[in-house]
Amino acid sequence: MIHQLLAEFMGTALMIIFGVGVHCSEVLKGTKYRGSGHIFAITTWGFGITIALFIFGDVSINPAMVLAQCILGNISWALFIPYSVAEVLGGVVGAVIVWIMYADHFAASAGEISPITIRNLFSTAPAVRNLPRNFFVEFFDTFIFISGILAISQVKTPGILPIGVGLLVWAIGMGLGGPTGFAMNLARDMGPRIAHAILPIENKADSDWQYGIIVPGIAPFVGAACAAVFMNAFFGIN
Repeated sequence: MIHQLLAEFMGTALMIIFGVGVHCSEVLKGTKYRGSGHIFAITTWGFGITIALFIFGDVSINPAMVLAQCILGNISWALFIPYSVAEVLGGVVGAVIVWIMYADHFAASAGEISPITIRNLFSTAPAVRNLPRNFFVEFFDTFIFISGILAISQVKTPGILPIGVGLLVWAIGMGLGGPTGFAMNLARDMGPRIAHAILPIENKADSDWQYGIIVPGIAPFVGAACAAVFMNAFFGIN
């Protein structure tokens, strides 16, 4: 169990290092890839998740996936909270590592980039704030995400799962990510949001806990639960 908890922690941290790192690289002043755009960022998220899955193997790196696996009977319910906590902590540590790496660029950007934009390097935010619609977007994105992973997992070709999940993330980001930033994962959003709250970032915005708890916090769990029930009932996947 300790080995698996560490794998969930490190796998989530690595995912966040790639993901938050690419946002910092694309936005902060003085980086080599500033202004590269969202295709650059979304592609890095997809590739980063693929690499994390290749390295750490059979990990969820997402509390929503842990919930789905508990519903399907593949993970004990007793492990739901420990796994989820390990993943959120991994998200915090991954974001802190990125902040250390980009500390000079954060300092250079302090007077040029708004505090809200800085916060959004760490956590997701809606393009248009409408909590019921934002909730639905994250619910549906996660439903497609978890359903897709469960379907891909049925293909037993070695190496197909990490690659398939990366392509799935890429497709969801391109097609469905515009309204909310497609968190689909409490650890992906809450971990870096906590890091943003505790780090000594100059002139930082509030952490917007209302949005963080309701939309990227709760909606992925609802989407994952519905995906697990649907994939089991319709396709017999468990």
